[in-house]
Amino acid sequence: MELDAPPQETISPAEQKFEAIRRRSGFFLAPAGFLLTLWWTSSLLSPEASRLSAVLVMMVLFWITEAIPLPITALLGAGLNIVLGVADAKTVLSPFADPIIFLFIGGFILARAMIWHGLDRRIALGVLSLPGVSKTPGRILAAMGLVTALVSMWVSNTATTAIFLPIALGVLGSLTNESSLRSQTYATGMMLMLAYAASIGGIVTPVGSPPNLIALGQLEKLAGIQIGFLTWVLVCLPIFATMMFLLWGMLRLLHPPGKEIARHRGNLAGFLAAQRQALGQWTPGQISTATAFAVAVTLWLVPGIAQAVLGKDHATVSFLNRHFPESIVALLAASILFFLPGKKGEQAMNWEEAAKIDWGIILLFGGGLSLGALMFSTGVAKTLGEFAAGYFGAGSGLWALTALAVAVGIIISETTSNTSSATMLCPVVIALAAAMNVNPTAPTLGACLGASMGFMLPVSTPPNAIVYGSGLVPLPAMLRAGIIFDVLGFIVIWCGLRIMCPLLGLS
Repeated sequence: MELDAPPQETISPAEQKFEAIRRRSGFFLAPAGFLLTLWWTSSLLSPEASRLSAVLVMMVLFWITEAIPLPITALLGAGLNIVLGVADAKTVLSPFADPIIFLFIGGFILARAMIWHGLDRRIALGVLSLPGVSKTPGRILAAMGLVTALVSMWVSNTATTAIFLPIALGVLGSLTNESSLRSQTYATGMMLMLAYAASIGGIVTPVGSPPNLIALGQLEKLAGIQIGFLTWVLVCLPIFATMMFLLWGMLRLLHPPGKEIARHRGNLAGFLAAQRQALGQWTPGQISTATAFAVAVTLWLVPGIAQAVLGKDHATVSFLNRHFPESIVALLAASILFFLPGKKGEQAMNWEEAAKIDWGIILLFGGGLSLGALMFSTGVAKTLGEFAAGYFGAGSGLWALTALAVAVGIIISETTSNTSSATMLCPVVIALAAAMNVNPTAPTLGACLGASMGFMLPVSTPPNAIVYGSGLVPLPAMLRAGIIFDVLGFIVIWCGLRIMCPLLGLS
């Protein structure tokens, strides 16, 4: 589930009532959880650890119920940890300026430029217009999914779905008449492809989804493990490719095209040609944005390629890692936009537009880093890890822990945001790995990737809510496809990590 709340008009009155009850319950559950935890742990833990445990339970309940905005929960937790004496202000607040925070900021500004100048729409129409795409309904479905996932690797899944929904509806409109559109099961499949591809596309790059950067930040801060941009892509690209193929196959079986769709597929070329003509020539802003993206991606990939060719200890590799870390590359690429040409003689980005990035996710991420660091410094993480290791067995092993992390990530993401799911899970998983004396990389990645798999309900992710609001996705159809794809996602993520992590030396 993404940080953004699903639009209320896209869900039914019954679901809105459930959401209202869930949110109101947090105002009672969170304070009660705080007090009960403080009372229960007062004789079991140190004073600092007991107070942090109470704050942690309160924050988790606020995150799950979303009684108050998620970023405010992160700030409230940080403030309470200072007031209650868990740690001083400098210790609690310093993670809000962690270098990965600036990777978020730079990446968000680049994504904002992509949307502002319409580069994402141009990419979508370009891919859909490739020769051979419109020959069969199956190819049309695959192309729509791939282009959605491609943009979602760099732009939030919510924005990607909102932008591509009109394109998908236009594609469907060219394949059938409006009166029969709602009766076409193929239309349901197209909508589900749009939502699900937007969610899984975000796992491919570190900047594709907030849980990715949360996992990277927690691994580096709590376990001293650094994963580069290229390494992340090498781990997650096979997982993504397998899931896209399975998604396409599943939707083809569950929602096959009718004869009318196949008969009118020739109309698609005309629709796409009209859309591309309306876009006109490449604008200066689109060229500038593409240039800034190319700079960022190149500098993100070069250190990993240099390390693979020259070796980890080579002077060139050390220079690149020291002077061009991912966070600085993101800031430099974003800064370039303020110099390159954009609309009507202005720069490709201005501060008014840049300020529209999602600062809430940045605050939530900073709060998560702070919480994770405090869990380790006060011993709460160690206690949780030892308890869980004793319950599950310290000898359960790396891949049993990874399976558990993936499963819990998927389950939690059906009820709360993927960002808060990863924020809650990653420190606990790292502590569990330490207690079991195993490498935390694969389990942490499992928790992170599992948190991006919310497919069952309209309220699970904003992409789900957006396509559900189109009126083309019956709730039973989303439930059926979501359950199947959650199970497939668990299998693919676990198998992918089991193969790729040892192969790349991450286990």
